[in-house]
Amino acid sequence: MDNKNKTVVLITGGSSGIGKSIGVYLTQKGYIVYGTSRNPSGFSDFSPFTLLQLDVADTASILTAVKIIEEKHGRLDILVNNAGAGITGPIEEIPNEEIVKNFNTNYFGPINVTKAVLPIMRKQGSGLIINITSIAGYMGLPFRGIYSASKAALEMTTEAWRMELKSFNIKMTNIAPGDFATNIAAGRYHAPVIKDSPYKKSYGDTLKLMDDHVDKGNDPLEMAEAVFKVIESKSPKVHYKVGAFMQKFSIVLKRILPDRTYEKLLMNHYKL
Repeated sequence: MDNKNKTVVLITGGSSGIGKSIGVYLTQKGYIVYGTSRNPSGFSDFSPFTLLQLDVADTASILTAVKIIEEKHGRLDILVNNAGAGITGPIEEIPNEEIVKNFNTNYFGPINVTKAVLPIMRKQGSGLIINITSIAGYMGLPFRGIYSASKAALEMTTEAWRMELKSFNIKMTNIAPGDFATNIAAGRYHAPVIKDSPYKKSYGDTLKLMDDHVDKGNDPLEMAEAVFKVIESKSPKVHYKVGAFMQKFSIVLKRILPDRTYEKLLMNHYKL
């Protein structure tokens, strides 16, 4: 298959973790893949696929990266909004600027990248947008409330947006991962455990538990396989969940249990 007939994919946050796994997998399947990084020069020996400079919080860098792809291929078939950032802490103690920064990455970022690719997809009469959200977006998790909120906002926005795009033959869906063995914990904003904070013990203990969950998470290859299945699907669903059974089952429990019972389960899990 020559390059003119190959499917062109853009994956934000493609230099490591889930984004890199998706990019490598799709490249092996014959797709033309572009990943992004805020600083591609830091990955000078990166070879699996092309990395473009793009910061989802910087509209100018988004437009530049999308223009590079359009000028080279005349099309952009699939967008995977994968770039995201973790944030933890007692909501009372997280600085407001960090909350805004997280929403700029996890919510406004995907919206702005999507806005940049839609004119291309509409012109070509087709397209697929996959928003990588989180199982955490289905529930308010203690000391991860801002992260849960940013991912929940993207889930709800996708529900609305996909209906607006149907008449253009542009498909949109969410894939919500659970915990995967990536470097997200290292890149996450941690509100410091303050010595005389009333949350010192509860937050400190929960932080250790969260990092442990990521360290023992599933292989990111699972997410790559899930993305490929969605791409191959003629009619993608609104929501997909990928992860350990109990993480996915927790969403079912939230739907069927009384709110206070579910809250008690979460508090027991986090030893609060």
